[in-house]
Amino acid sequence: MLIFHKNRPNTFSLSTGNIIGSGIFISPKGVLEHSGSVGLALIVWILGGCIAALGSLCYAELGVTIPKSGGDYSYVTEIFGGLVGFLLLWSAVLIMYPTTLAVIALTFSNYVLQPVFPDCVPPYMATRLLSTVCLLFLTWVNCSSVRLATRIQDVFTVGKLAALGLIIVVGLVQICKGNYEGLTPQVAFEFSTTPSVGQIALAFLQASFAFSGWNFLNYVTEEVVEPRRNLPRAIYISIPLVTFVYTLTNIAYFSAMSPEELLSSNAVAVTFGEKLLGMFSVIMPISVALSTFGGINGYLFTSSRLCFSGAREGHLPSLLAMIHFKNCTPIPALLCCCTATIVILCIGETHNLINYVSFINYLSYGVTIAGLLYYRWKKPKLYRPIKVNLLVPITYLMFWALLLGFSLYSEPVVCGVGLVIMLTGVPVYFLGVHWKAKPKCIYDFIGECPLESCKYMLVLVILASFFAPHYI
Repeated sequence: MLIFHKNRPNTFSLSTGNIIGSGIFISPKGVLEHSGSVGLALIVWILGGCIAALGSLCYAELGVTIPKSGGDYSYVTEIFGGLVGFLLLWSAVLIMYPTTLAVIALTFSNYVLQPVFPDCVPPYMATRLLSTVCLLFLTWVNCSSVRLATRIQDVFTVGKLAALGLIIVVGLVQICKGNYEGLTPQVAFEFSTTPSVGQIALAFLQASFAFSGWNFLNYVTEEVVEPRRNLPRAIYISIPLVTFVYTLTNIAYFSAMSPEELLSSNAVAVTFGEKLLGMFSVIMPISVALSTFGGINGYLFTSSRLCFSGAREGHLPSLLAMIHFKNCTPIPALLCCCTATIVILCIGETHNLINYVSFINYLSYGVTIAGLLYYRWKKPKLYRPIKVNLLVPITYLMFWALLLGFSLYSEPVVCGVGLVIMLTGVPVYFLGVHWKAKPKCIYDFIGECPLESCKYMLVLVILASFFAPHYI
């Protein structure tokens, strides 16, 4: 069992706060670009929330049936064994979560600096430096106190909903004034270009990035009070709420901006504020910055627990399983997540990374939910406090297979790089984990230099993050 027991996280704020990060301020542009029309873009947002709801129901069953922290990794390791679990862990630690954190941190810095550079894109070095300072500060917070980290999450979750609430209210006022021409069916379904099935699949990947984080409560199951009651309750409230808020936010965007204006904007919410709020438009970048700040905190909190769980199972260096004896925080795991994110910050570009991360995310979700069906067959008599209808995982997997298939067809290089990085974990697993009878000199070397294994991991992160964005 985990021992981060002093201060339990608020399940609702952690779930909602992890979902609402930078995605709703970045993805509308990508969803509209790939879907080709306002109407289809709104449909993609609604269906994206429905799919996330199906997935979260499956994860609720897994979370109370296999009550371990670590989310996908812990479930897949329990169901399919070490190799498959290690591959998910490998891709998550190496690319998935550091890249997502980098995207959120870059969004934070872009929105903070946008008022300082109103007529141009903020300088490259300025955005990277501010993102790094934000990451270092929040890493320090999470290393110092679980209570402080969870309080920040609670406060900034309210701030996120307030920021989106402001956008929605202003948008509804516009609609009440009669400014809804772009939302009428005749105009909304006018396609600038007729999208292919592959393009629609990419639109769903863009939307899925905004919904990513719906499974993060499963990473801290052992820290949740009464998980059998609170885990599903948080899911049932947060997913419909976020879907509702996201859909209304996009309607608000389209009530004030034409599709061409939205596609040409570097910061959608800032453009929205400049058009409708006048002298108060500075509120928008501040609100978005607060939202993404809370998102970074939530991702650090949960992704560090994944590193901890991996080290506890012997799949990562044992150093990452160490906890500060007084603060009860996984400091080595937090520092590992922070370092990997800073490396990717210096290399990747925001929009180029979203399809890449979403593909790997969806791949992990599908394998995990397929594991739920296999576990039902493997252990039919196992007590399950929550047992979803079989149509739920089957429907999710059908959509999952279509989405990944068409995404792979439309963006073979992006998806191929993700698969290659995941598969590079196979030799690492057999050499580093499965091979128990290593020569004594290797164990002596690791024992004398416990940081060497972490340095090895860091080198792999640098190589993966350097090559992957260049192929996107």
